[in-house]
Amino acid sequence: MAGFEENGPSPEAPQADPHGDPFLRTRFAVPAPPVTFLRRERLVTHLDQALRTPLTMVNGSAGAGKTLLVADWAARRNPRPLAWLTTDTEGQGPGMFWAYLLRALEVAGVPLSAGVGRPADAGRAAPGLLSRLAAELSACERPVTVVVDEYDRVTDPEIAEQLAFVLHHAGPGMRLILVTRTEPLLPLHRYRAAGELTEIRDAELAFTPEEAARLLELHGLSLPVDAVRGLVDRTRGWAAGLRLCALAAGESPDPQAYLKEFEADRTAVADFLLAEVLDRQPPATRDLLLRVSVLERFCAGLADALTERTDAGPVLARLERENAFVEHLGHAWYRLHPLFAEILRAHLRMRSPGLEPELHRRAARWLRSSGSLTEALGHGADAGDWEFTAGALVGDLAIGQLFTGLRSDDLAALFSRMDPEAGSPAADLVRAARELSANDLGHGLAHLRHAEQGLAEGRATEDAPELAAARLSCALLQALAARLTGSPARAETASAAADRLREQVPAHLLERHPELLALLLTHLGSARLWAGRFEEARAALSTVAGCPGGDSTALPREDSLSRLALIDYLDGWTGRAERGARAALAETERFGLPQPSAPGVERLVLAAVAVDRNELGRAAQALLDADADAGPALADPVTAAGRAVATARLHLARGDVRAALEAVESSVRADVPSPWARGHTALVVAAAHLAEGRPRAAAGLLEEVSHEQAVCAVEAARAQLAAGRPAAALDLLDRIRPEDRPGPAVTVRAALVRAQAADAAGDAAASRDLVARALREARHELLRRPFLEAGPWLRPVLAAPPLRTLAAGWLTPGPAPQDGAPARPEERPPVVEELSGRECDVLRRLAEMMSTEEIAADLYVSVNTVKTHLKSAYRKLAVNRRNEAVRRARELGLL
Repeated sequence: MAGFEENGPSPEAPQADPHGDPFLRTRFAVPAPPVTFLRRERLVTHLDQALRTPLTMVNGSAGAGKTLLVADWAARRNPRPLAWLTTDTEGQGPGMFWAYLLRALEVAGVPLSAGVGRPADAGRAAPGLLSRLAAELSACERPVTVVVDEYDRVTDPEIAEQLAFVLHHAGPGMRLILVTRTEPLLPLHRYRAAGELTEIRDAELAFTPEEAARLLELHGLSLPVDAVRGLVDRTRGWAAGLRLCALAAGESPDPQAYLKEFEADRTAVADFLLAEVLDRQPPATRDLLLRVSVLERFCAGLADALTERTDAGPVLARLERENAFVEHLGHAWYRLHPLFAEILRAHLRMRSPGLEPELHRRAARWLRSSGSLTEALGHGADAGDWEFTAGALVGDLAIGQLFTGLRSDDLAALFSRMDPEAGSPAADLVRAARELSANDLGHGLAHLRHAEQGLAEGRATEDAPELAAARLSCALLQALAARLTGSPARAETASAAADRLREQVPAHLLERHPELLALLLTHLGSARLWAGRFEEARAALSTVAGCPGGDSTALPREDSLSRLALIDYLDGWTGRAERGARAALAETERFGLPQPSAPGVERLVLAAVAVDRNELGRAAQALLDADADAGPALADPVTAAGRAVATARLHLARGDVRAALEAVESSVRADVPSPWARGHTALVVAAAHLAEGRPRAAAGLLEEVSHEQAVCAVEAARAQLAAGRPAAALDLLDRIRPEDRPGPAVTVRAALVRAQAADAAGDAAASRDLVARALREARHELLRRPFLEAGPWLRPVLAAPPLRTLAAGWLTPGPAPQDGAPARPEERPPVVEELSGRECDVLRRLAEMMSTEEIAADLYVSVNTVKTHLKSAYRKLAVNRRNEAVRRARELGLL
C-alpha cells in the first residue's frame, strides 16, 4: 500500500451517512483541552504503551477526564496517522458505526480503496466489508491509531464482535484506543493473557490530592492541603466534580468556606448544578438552557426557535467560553454535557409541565425547514404531532425509505408509536406502507383506500407540491399493492399516474429520493413479469438495474436484477440467469444491506439452475437460503410461484413425485392467473404422470398450455412421443417460433425429443446427429437434467464413440477414450437417470435376497410401494429382472 496521504480524504469519498445526512465533521475532531486543563504525566506515560499494544482501554465514569487525557496525549505524541471518532447517540446500528469509522480513517488521510465499500444500512454491515477493511489496514506501511471516544454508547454486541474481528485481522496495521464508561464487549482476557492490552481505569484516572491542588490553582484557587484532601475524599477524585467545585467556588467571596459547605450539605451533583450553575445564569439564559435540553444538538437558529427570541448566538458563545457545560461541536453547533442535559430536562418538567411537547414541535418544524428530515421526524414523534411527522415523511418524498433498508427499521419503529387518531392522508399512506411492507394486505389496502379518498378531496388552496408528493407516494403504494396482489392492470394505472405527477413534484425532491421511482418501476416490472409480458417487464426492470449505483437504490437494483434473472431462466437461458442472480446477490452485499424488499428470488433462480445441472445438493441449499431470506420480504405471487416451481423440480429430480405435486398444489394468491406459473405447474403434474406410466394423461394436460411457452411445447411433445404419437410430437416442436428465442434449456430438450423420434423410426444416423447437437449445446452450460430425464433409449445412443467423447467429463465420468480404441465391457454408459435414495434402499435389500414382502416390512412401506420403486429402478438400470438389477448396480458402484 502506498504511503499515507497528508491532505485528507479524496473528493470522491462519500459525504453522507447511511441516513443520507451529511457526516458531522466534529465527530472526527480531536477535542482541544480548555485553558484550565491539567496535564498529568503519570497518565500520559502510561498511555504511551498504546503505541506498543493492539488494544488500549481508557475506562472511567462520566467526567473522569478520559477524553481530554487521550486528546492531550495525541497532541503531544502525534502518532500519525490518527483517526478520531466520537460515537453518536446510544443504540446506533453497525452500519452507521462503520460508516463513520471509515470516514474517520479517510479524514485522517488513510488511503482506503473504493473496493472496501460503504455500509448503506444504518443497522447492518456486511462481513465482506469488514474483511476488506482489515486486509487494507494490515497492509499499511505505518500502524493506524484509531481512537473511539464515548465507546460506551455502542451497545450493540454485533458491533463489538465486528470490531474485534477487524482488530484481530488488521494485525500490526491497527492500534485501537477505546474511551469508554463501561466494560467493552471484547475478549479482553485474551489480550491480557498475551500482554497486548493497555488499561487505564477509573481508579487511576482519579485525581490525587496533589493533582487536585494544582487543578484548583489553575482555576485561581489556593486552598490548604486538608481542604483539598477533604474535597478529594468527597468527590473521590472525580475530575468533573472537582472542576464543578472549582468553577462554583471561584465565584464565591470565600472559596474555602464555600467548599466546606459543599462538603457538608451537597451530596448530589444535580443539586450542585441546579443551584450553582443554572441559578447563577440570568433568567433568559436559564430559560434557554432548559428549553434546549430537549435537543441532542442545537445551533443558535434552532435555540431561537425554541425560545422565540433572537439572542441565542451570543449567549451560547458565552456559555461555551465560560465552560458552563455547553460544548461547541463546530460549525456553530453545540450540545449540553449529557449529565447537565438530563438534569435540566427533569427540571424543565417540574417547572413547566406540558411545555416539552411544544418544544419538540417547534424543533421539528425548524429542522424540517432546514433540511434535517431525520431529526425533524424524531422530534415530531416526541411531540406526538403525527399529522406533521407523517406529512414531513410523505411531503419530502421519503416514504420509499420504509422499503429500501436504509432506514426502514428505524422508521417502522418510529411510526409504530403513531396515534391511531391521526387521520390525515399522509398518516394513512404511512400506515399503508407499514402494513404492505409487512405483507398485511387487508389492512394495508384499507389504509390506502382511505388515503386515496383524502387526496382526491385535496383543495387547490393546499400546498400544491406537498399534495403532488403525497399523490406520487400514493401511486408508489398502488404499484406495490398491484405487485403483491398480482394485478398487472392496476400496476399500469399506477405507473401512468406517477408519470403525470412527476411533473408536479419539485425536481430536487426527485433527485434527493431516487429510490421512489426505482421502487415504482420495480413493482411495475414485477407485475408485468407475473402477467407473462417478459419483454415489457425486462424494459422496466432493466431501467432500475442500470440506474446509478448509489446505496439508496441498491435494494431496488437487487430486486430488479433477480427478476431479470428469473425471466432469463424461464426463457431457458440458464447460464445468463445464473450470472444475473449472482449479480443481484453482490449488489446488496456490497452495501451490507438486508433483504426487506427482495425476497430471495435470486436464490430460487440459483436453485433451479442447479437442478438443471443435476447439482441437487447445491439446489437444496439455495432453496434453504431463499427461505431464510424470505422472513421480512414482500410475499408477491412471482416469488411464491418461483419457490413452488423450484422446489417441485428438485423433488422431481430426487424421484419424490408426491412431494413435487404437494409443492405446486399450494395456491398462489393473485387477482389474475400467470401463464408461466400455470404452465410450469402443468409441467410438474405432467412429469408426475410420465413417472407413473400415464403418458396420455400427461399429453392431455399439456395440450392446454403447449401453445403459451416453448418449454411447455417441448414437454408436451415428449409426452406425445411417450404416448406413441410421434407425428403429434414433431408437429408441436415445429410450431415453436424462432422469434421466441428459447435458450439452451429448451432447445436441448427439443433436440432430444426429435432424436428419440428418429431413433423410434429407425433413423439411427439422424438420432445420433441430434444427440450430438444437444450435447454440444448443453456442455457449455452443463445441462445434465435433460439427458437424465430422456429415458432408456438414450443409453445405447450415447455408447457410440463420438457421442461418448462429447459426454465425457461433464455428463459421464472419466476422460474421453482415444479415437479407435475398443470399448471394454466396463465402459458401458452409466445410468443416465440417477436412482433415488429409496430405490437404492430397495436394491440393497434385493442384494440380500429379501422378498418383496420382507423389503416392505423392513422399510415400513407397503408392498405396492416397493413394487413401484423396483419398476422405476429397473427402468433406470435398463434391466428386466432382479438378479440383473443387482449385478448392474454392483457394476456401477451403487452397492
